[in-house]
Amino acid sequence: MGGVQLIFGALSVALFRDNVQQAFMAPGVTMLAASYLFWSRYRKSDLTKIGYRDSLLFASLTWMCSGVLGAIPIILITGVSFTDGVFESISALTTTGATVLSGLDSLPKTFLLYRQFLQWLGGLGVVIFVVAVLPMLNVGGMKLLKAETPGPVKDDKLSPRVANTAHYLWIVYIAITLLCALSYFVAGMSFYDAVAHSFTTVSTGGFSTHDASMGYFQSHLILAVSDVFMLLGAISFGLHFKVFRARNPFVYLKDEETRTFLLIVAGLSLLLCIMLLKAQQYHDPLTALSDSAFHLISFITSTGFGAAGFTDWPEVAAMLLVFAGYLGGCAGSTAGGNKIIRNIISIKSINLELKRIVHPRGVFVMKYQGRSVGADVTSATAAFMSFAAGSTLILTLALMATGLEFWSSFTAVAACLNVLGPAFAELGSNFAPVSDTGAWVLSFAMILGRLEYFTLLAIFLPHFWRR
Repeated sequence: MGGVQLIFGALSVALFRDNVQQAFMAPGVTMLAASYLFWSRYRKSDLTKIGYRDSLLFASLTWMCSGVLGAIPIILITGVSFTDGVFESISALTTTGATVLSGLDSLPKTFLLYRQFLQWLGGLGVVIFVVAVLPMLNVGGMKLLKAETPGPVKDDKLSPRVANTAHYLWIVYIAITLLCALSYFVAGMSFYDAVAHSFTTVSTGGFSTHDASMGYFQSHLILAVSDVFMLLGAISFGLHFKVFRARNPFVYLKDEETRTFLLIVAGLSLLLCIMLLKAQQYHDPLTALSDSAFHLISFITSTGFGAAGFTDWPEVAAMLLVFAGYLGGCAGSTAGGNKIIRNIISIKSINLELKRIVHPRGVFVMKYQGRSVGADVTSATAAFMSFAAGSTLILTLALMATGLEFWSSFTAVAACLNVLGPAFAELGSNFAPVSDTGAWVLSFAMILGRLEYFTLLAIFLPHFWRR
């Protein structure tokens, strides 16, 4: 984090000249000095001895500590409180996109690009974590993702696996980001906006350099470009690697999760369009379809970009968007939500139980991608879904206790647990009305949802640490 802040301090001086370099330089130098002391003390440690338990603790603490450290320039430049600064920083690093800030168009360009880059950096961290760590632990049924992981697999120690996997994912992630920036620029964005929004599109983060988000550009071509790269950000990066290596885009359609994901996106986009036309929100079907597809993709991929005044849409349309946010994108991507793979396993589990009721003596086997699915995967998936629902209920009640009404509380919790960003009602513009207590509740919700629930909670269980 210190190195990142020093880079942006240099950009403020050499490129943007917006006189905010001290807000980056001072904390950056301090962090690097502290990091050097830790490195000097522990540089001879054998990192290959780090196990799964240590990795979970490290992952959880990384998001927490980075959220606090990343908040320092935000607090110094905008003058927000410590609570709001940490909320904004955690929202960026977890790729949530919820914000307490307004008047973005008048803020320094260095600062705005810093927010965007934090989301891009957090997105890469998420990809490495969910592709290299969660499959080994079967957290919420993610063992199935193990077969889709690029690079060599080594089960005894985690570090070599992460190092090899990260190498491949870096290449894919950077390549898609560069292609996204180029596409935005060709579609009509300025070079600055194209780079800034490529960071938050590929990471499915949703921060923008403008208060009006993508609506600022008034271009359906830009929305179409955004649709494509939000979808790419929500598809497994391990699968992207396979496609790049095979040079065959039809590999996407051979993957059951990706195929189901794209069908859900198409079906719900059409349903949302019909809802809006019936409610007379639009009179032009093509405009309605464009805005419907954009916002549906934005929510289901947990990006959170906005274009039209979707916060003023009928409640049934808003509820559909919230539902899409819970569905989420594909496992192994930067998207949040429950993940399509878990939804598939849940539906197949229900179907299997119905078959057993009709045919008590029948023998049925659940398959995913042509492979049998074990009971450990189905039980882990069921536990994850139950915990997601329970967390929503408990955190919504906690937020209501701070004074927010139900719809604002529910959509705010849904936005943070699913690392989505936008909420409705009182929080339709931003999260500034949330109290300090509520902001800490939502900050916890963002980390909880980003780390797939059990990953964070497991470190508090004594028996988890027993050998």
